[in-house]
Amino acid sequence: MRRLIINADDFGMTAGVNRAIVEAHRAGTVTSATLMANEAATDEAIAIASQNPSLRIGCHVVLVDGHPLSNPDSVPSLIGSRNGTRAAFRKGIVDLAIASAVGTPRATEIQNEAAAQIERLASRGLRLSHVDCHMHSHILPPVLLAVLQAALDHGVKAVRNPFEPSWSVAVTHKNSSLRSWNRSAQVTVLRLLHSKFRSKVNQHGMKTTDGTSGIAVTGLLDRELLMRLVDAMPEGTWELVTHPGYNDSALMAAGTELKESRAIEFELLTSPETVELFRMRGIQLINYDDL
Repeated sequence: MRRLIINADDFGMTAGVNRAIVEAHRAGTVTSATLMANEAATDEAIAIASQNPSLRIGCHVVLVDGHPLSNPDSVPSLIGSRNGTRAAFRKGIVDLAIASAVGTPRATEIQNEAAAQIERLASRGLRLSHVDCHMHSHILPPVLLAVLQAALDHGVKAVRNPFEPSWSVAVTHKNSSLRSWNRSAQVTVLRLLHSKFRSKVNQHGMKTTDGTSGIAVTGLLDRELLMRLVDAMPEGTWELVTHPGYNDSALMAAGTELKESRAIEFELLTSPETVELFRMRGIQLINYDDL
């Protein structure tokens, strides 16, 4: 049996992203979304989630490319820059990985910030099905342990497996884009951390999938590539990470590289042909509650 969670990341980033995610869910593809707790359209996303209970919601813990929910003075090891009274996390996962390699981010601060973001969503009445991290930063062992503990402390029992399986990377290599080749190489190297990830998830009694596709092709997903991923997908339980959105003025002003690609993914995920593709290939669309 082939089971697939289609998760939309960045719920709460902008109103256009929120609208695209819920429309893709209603179209029958997106089964799950991870919500950012401290973004411009977070409150609207929470309201949308409350009105659409069939869309399962996770916490998209942000530790890079964003702003802390905690008082910045309480999480100084996570701060990358300050602009007056406004503090920001480090720019990108590479900076966080370098800092983690030398032990700069304190585990207690990572856990406290993750807990604050989870608490904000839970306090608004959302039952969280899982947790993951923006830019897949829980692929880093120090971040993983802190996020797992914060999730468990708040009754969240599942976590994204941020490792892309070899079958998915092989499909990506068929894409001639230099970006896809670079990302494919990165996820292949990072897979060396997979066994440690599985061990820690098991130790914490958490649930996860067999792997996540779509990471190496972030910003590049289209119909042809989706069909190749679907045809290559083996037996098991997988996640496909997506980033649908309306490419409006709010998104153009947002601090994200993914702009035009979100509109392409939105069209793909709301197409009846995409729904039919999964049906014809016998792929069961599930969510994290089904693990």
